[in-house]
Amino acid sequence: FIILGLIALYSCTSDSNERKVSIQGIEQPVEIIRDQWGINHIYAQNQHDLFFAQGYAAAKDRLFQFEIWRRQATGTVAEILGPRELKRDIGTRLFMYRGDMKEELNYYHDEGEAIIQDYVDGVNAYIDEAVASGNLPLEFELLGIVPQKWTPEVVISRHQGLLGNITEELDIGRAVAKVGAEKVSALKWFHPREPIIELDPAIEGNLLEADILELYNAYRKPVKFLKEDLVQGDDRLADLNSLTKKNEFQLNDNYSIGSNNWVVTGDKTASGYTIMANDPHRTIAVPSLRYMAHLVAPGWNVIGGGEPEIPGISIGHNEYGAWGLTVFRTDGEDLYVYELNPENLNQYKYKDQWEDMNVISEIIPVKGETDHQVDLRYTRHGPVTYIDSANQIAYAVRCAWLEPGGSPYLASLRMDQAQTWEEFRDACSYSNIPGENMAWAGKDGTIGWQAVGIAPVRRNFSGLVPVPGDGRYEWDGYLPIPDKPHMVNPDNGFIATANQNVTYEDYEYWDAIGYSWSDPYRGERVNEVLSSGSPLTMDQMKSLQTDYFSVPARTLLPYLQELVFEDKFSQDAQELLNNWDFMLEAKSVPAAIYVAWENELRKVAHNKFVPDQVDGLISLQLKRVIEWIEQPETMFKTEENRDQFLGFTFQRALANLRERLGTDMSLWQYGQVYNKHILIKHALGDIVADSLKVALNLGPLPRGGNAYTPGSTSSNMNQRSGGSFRIIVDTGDWDAAVGTNTPGQSGNPNSYFYDNLFESWARDDYFPIYFSKDSIEQVSVDVIRLVPQGKH
Repeated sequence: FIILGLIALYSCTSDSNERKVSIQGIEQPVEIIRDQWGINHIYAQNQHDLFFAQGYAAAKDRLFQFEIWRRQATGTVAEILGPRELKRDIGTRLFMYRGDMKEELNYYHDEGEAIIQDYVDGVNAYIDEAVASGNLPLEFELLGIVPQKWTPEVVISRHQGLLGNITEELDIGRAVAKVGAEKVSALKWFHPREPIIELDPAIEGNLLEADILELYNAYRKPVKFLKEDLVQGDDRLADLNSLTKKNEFQLNDNYSIGSNNWVVTGDKTASGYTIMANDPHRTIAVPSLRYMAHLVAPGWNVIGGGEPEIPGISIGHNEYGAWGLTVFRTDGEDLYVYELNPENLNQYKYKDQWEDMNVISEIIPVKGETDHQVDLRYTRHGPVTYIDSANQIAYAVRCAWLEPGGSPYLASLRMDQAQTWEEFRDACSYSNIPGENMAWAGKDGTIGWQAVGIAPVRRNFSGLVPVPGDGRYEWDGYLPIPDKPHMVNPDNGFIATANQNVTYEDYEYWDAIGYSWSDPYRGERVNEVLSSGSPLTMDQMKSLQTDYFSVPARTLLPYLQELVFEDKFSQDAQELLNNWDFMLEAKSVPAAIYVAWENELRKVAHNKFVPDQVDGLISLQLKRVIEWIEQPETMFKTEENRDQFLGFTFQRALANLRERLGTDMSLWQYGQVYNKHILIKHALGDIVADSLKVALNLGPLPRGGNAYTPGSTSSNMNQRSGGSFRIIVDTGDWDAAVGTNTPGQSGNPNSYFYDNLFESWARDDYFPIYFSKDSIEQVSVDVIRLVPQGKH
């Protein structure tokens, strides 16, 4: 009965699905049309009402997510979760933007202060409505909390941004102190230039072992809930013994957090118009990381996706062009080490003079305890994360993202109104965080690429290891964003990026370009397909976004085919791979065998070549391991040793598969519950009773691909990252755009739109992203009409 009711509700448009809401804060009526996939199409008569309505609609869909975001942004998590979250709140306040707010807000748009305030007012309007009606999502009831009001400071928080490399920098510094720079460089895959990573003699390497970044890491980590956080006595609580155990060895997946994007000229497409495709690869979560919307008002007509907590559209199209983003790794953080004055630990040495740290005192509320007072310290370089009083040393993090304009993605407000490539590129010059490859496809036929992100210029150091804060290692300002790598209308007819190094050889500003990049395999595959001679269609673009072709498999399998195994089981597995097409499809048995082997290659290589002293500090990229296999003299010394390594890892992989999937090789399909799958857990999904787990958690469903295929699904059995949100736009027909956004638009478990897109996404299916109002009205399932309070 419930299912039939939902089908009736969400398969037609009728007057009964239209609601009028009288609301204070808007000037003229606003229409919000929700389509059957959950996208809100917002039609306003002025800019103020447009962003008010965007905030209202987003908060309505994501209220619990908004409340947790607000607490992360304001350093008030301990107020609901107690003293275990105190370090997070201290870290949040330590790294809070403390510059001029007017300058900050207007950096993102000439009218940024007004736009962000309008958005916040809309969020607060829905909070008032929800609290007054008692219509709060389930999570509030379980935790016994109510949502609190937003301010613009919440919107501009940097806490969930792709900020920099500070944790890797400290790890490299620790590793260099233990085994030397030469050994670390041999293990890490630095390129396209070779960085200097020796530690300055003034730094005592053994002191780097302290928990120097505890406050930074606490500030950045996801919020996790425990059984004790839930309202006691609720019979829906779970036994903690049901918590999932972690695998003993987790492959480092950091470099698969990225994206694919490409833009293609009309000369290469079947329609004759430019095409833009983008699939950002971030954590797969519920609710979804991205939130889709369509914003229409005088001066605005833009549709696509962005982070739900900020106004505007980060990835999508307007009436003139389409754009997408991928990570262009930019190092905007450095760890400085200071000598302290033994007579006054609040002073540090800078250019042979003692300087006072600035001190800000904060009061932090803590559940179950009295308020906690904390003194936050700052040097000229940035927040002090650790003071080693015994050795009179302090550590501070310099953050480029604490400059005005450092809030992730907010500069897209300027991009949303761009009408030409030149205007779009100018808008890009305000995009400080994160470092990205912004790609544009214009309806006029222009395609372009501009790398963005605030980039410190380091003249005399690499930024990959901690440095003394005595004045000898300073940034020489920031590279102007237009001077970062860029391109327009290349001869080959397309531009593609996939987080690999795409900086051209004759680029001149290498002092502001990083050394660490994702493995090149996704990019290689995308370039191969786009280089084909046939006209490219939208269906081909969808196939490429979800493509599971493994370039590493094509490289590695010829080495395996030359090996001789004595046991029949290994021979049978080897034979299955001989005629395989290198596609990591969910139903493929050869794919399961290959991926198990690829994972063993990384694991065993790590155990074999990474010294015990730096275990946990260095993670081998697959590209590095394959280089050693191709050139065995570098690490294996001989081809015989390499072949023994290959055979040993292959048989370990088969043993692993036998243990997990049984002895019948025909049942070793890659995508299945005990192998490659997607299971998304709600933040409370491990600590509620089984009756609620079914409603909160999603999956498991079989998946294909891995971290090195264009259809990126991470290197773990349960997909942790990948393209939850995708969009493909043919600029010749805006209504032909398609996309995905798993698991749904809403974060409310009671909403139809909580998981309505999950299964189709797992099948790699797309839904239409309509732009014209006529098309939108044909698929409308709900209409909200906001009217100014007191008017009818």
